[in-house]
Amino acid sequence: MTPYAQTLENLGRLIAFPTISAESNLALIDHAEDLLTKAGCATRRIPDPVLAKSGLVARIGPSGPGGVLLSAHSDVVPVAGQAWTRPPFEMTQEGDKIFGRGTTDMKGYLAAMLSLAQRVDATALRAPLMFIISYDEEIGCQGLRKMLPAFAGLGWRPELCIVGEPTSMRPAIGHKGKSALRATCRGVAGHSALAPKYINALHLAADFITALRIIQHEYGGSDVQDTAYDVPYSTVHAGTLQGGTALNIVPERAVVEFELRHLPQDELSTFLKRLTHAVGHICAPFQAEYPDVGIDIEVTNTYPGLDIAPDHLAVRRVGRLCGSEDVTKVAFGTEAGFVAGLGIPTVVCGPGSMEGQGHKADEFVALSQLGRCDRMMDRLLAELSGQKTAL
Repeated sequence: MTPYAQTLENLGRLIAFPTISAESNLALIDHAEDLLTKAGCATRRIPDPVLAKSGLVARIGPSGPGGVLLSAHSDVVPVAGQAWTRPPFEMTQEGDKIFGRGTTDMKGYLAAMLSLAQRVDATALRAPLMFIISYDEEIGCQGLRKMLPAFAGLGWRPELCIVGEPTSMRPAIGHKGKSALRATCRGVAGHSALAPKYINALHLAADFITALRIIQHEYGGSDVQDTAYDVPYSTVHAGTLQGGTALNIVPERAVVEFELRHLPQDELSTFLKRLTHAVGHICAPFQAEYPDVGIDIEVTNTYPGLDIAPDHLAVRRVGRLCGSEDVTKVAFGTEAGFVAGLGIPTVVCGPGSMEGQGHKADEFVALSQLGRCDRMMDRLLAELSGQKTAL
C-alpha cells in the first residue's frame, strides 16, 4: 500500500523546515495554516508567550460537540553529532523508505493530516474534524502545555483524539508519565590538601545517585508491574552530573539531573517522599558542624502518562480505523496524557517505529506505513461523513 501523492508532497515540504526545538517553527506554521485555510478550515494560532514559536488549531465541518481531533507536533530532534549519509532536511526516497529528519517522528503523520484536510468536503461532514499542531514536544511536551488553556477555551468537545506518534499503525493505549528533576548538592569548599576537613559536594552527589539506584531496585522488585511495557516497572535514571572547578579545590556544589518514568500507581509525590528521606540520611552526619550542607530537589518538568482501557470504545474505534486491533503500549512519552486530561478519550496511533527509525541518523519511514496512515484517514473521513467504512 503506497501513500497518496499529496501526502508525499506534504512530507517533502515539512522535512525542509528544520524545526529542531532550539529553532523557530513559524515558517512551518505559516505553511500549515495557509494549506488548512485553503482547504476550508477555520484556523487559530496559539503563539508562545515568549519564544518565536506557535501552535496551530484548525476545524472544519459542523459546529457543536463530537467529531475527532488529530494531534501532531511540529518539532524534531537535532541532527548535530549524528552521522547522516543523506541530507537530513531533504526528502530522499530509496525503495520502500523515505529518509529525512522527522519522517517517523512525526512529520509523516502530520503530512497525512494535512492531505486529509485537502480532500475533505466540508458540506458532507456530519461531525467536525479538528487538528492541533504543537511545538517543543521533544523537550518535554512544553509547547502543548502552554497551549492547553487557549485550546480548552475553544469549547471543542471531540469524542476521540488520535495522537500520531509512531506505533507501526497499531493503537497504543498507554505510556508512562515522566518527571524531570534536579538535585543541587551543597558542600563546603576548601583546599584539597585538607580535603577531609571539608564537605565534597561531588561525594554528596555520589551518595545521592546511590540512593536513586536503591529506589530503582525497589521499583524493579515491587508488585506494581505492567508487562505490556518493555520495562514493566517504573524507572529512575541519572542523566548528568556536574560539579567542581579545579582539581585542588574541594567542590562546594554539584548538580545531578535525573528522571522518573512511572506507571500510574507510582505517583511522583511518593517518589519525592522517598528522596527526602534518603537526603536526610545522606546529609545528617554533617549538619551539626555544617548546617548549610544539603541537597535541594527541584522538579523541572513533568508530563502525564496515558492509560486507557483496551476495551474502551475509542480504542476499538481506532482499531477499526487503522486496521489493527493489536493494541500496544509504548516506552516513549507523548502529548496524549495532556489531551486525555481534558476528558477527551485519546489513543496514540501513527506510521513508523521509534525503534530503529526515530531520533537516529538517516531517520526514515516506510512507504507502506504512510499508505496505511492515509487509509486510516480515509476511513475516518468516511465515518465523519456518515458512510460505512471498509478495512
